[in-house]
Amino acid sequence: MTERQRPTAAEEGHGCLGIVTNARTVAHTIFANSGPGRVTDPVVNRVQKARAVIGALTTFLLISVYGVDGGWSAVAEDGFTRLFLAPLVLILVGPLVVAGFIWYAPPPHRPLLRARLRYPLRAIAWFLGAPAVAVGAVIGFAFLAKVLDDYYLAQMLVYLVTLVVGIPVLVWAAAFLFFASGAAARYAFNTADVHAALPAVLTAVLVWVLNLVQLGDGLPNGPLAVRIAAFLGGPASVTAVSCWELYVLRNRYGVRVRG
Repeated sequence: MTERQRPTAAEEGHGCLGIVTNARTVAHTIFANSGPGRVTDPVVNRVQKARAVIGALTTFLLISVYGVDGGWSAVAEDGFTRLFLAPLVLILVGPLVVAGFIWYAPPPHRPLLRARLRYPLRAIAWFLGAPAVAVGAVIGFAFLAKVLDDYYLAQMLVYLVTLVVGIPVLVWAAAFLFFASGAAARYAFNTADVHAALPAVLTAVLVWVLNLVQLGDGLPNGPLAVRIAAFLGGPASVTAVSCWELYVLRNRYGVRVRG
């Protein structure tokens, strides 16, 4: 993180708030910083945000009118599930899509695309590694305390270190995973740094896979037509925006999948 990106002490805050703010800053730095292949278009960003808002309002309206099994608590649970499930599905499905994308590219361009894979691989390493290291460290402290069961002072010291260091680390890891989940899904684990068109392709595939994984969860009650529209509307609209994004990239920036 550069000095320009590093927040001041006042911006980070103190205590638990400072830990959460720092985790958010690190997640944003890892996933949102622009790389060599990324193209950012403000109009595309606005359309994507507008689609998300319209989709949320439509879902709210449908559920308000027809209701949903489990009530609003089920809707909230479904939203949090999607937040954490989307990056995991992306990690599983993404390599297949990326491999197909690189294979479809002209042979002279493939070495460059493969070389740029270090950007999404770094993002995945942070997403999986940071929480794993934090949990592993706390488990290691607990195991060490068990081993030192016959040494009271040493055991108390380990417990103190766990309380002072381990708990804040767990809080940071949980906050990082929360913020990184949204950022990873939005930026498709920095695959735009491989090729500017790759996130649009990944998003279109991911939204359908995710919809099938959660088939029928959180759909509103009501007529069959309403249920079908609720099930297909989200993925179809996301796919339409992704196709339009590819069109903008091609016509405004000259970015082509095989270009």
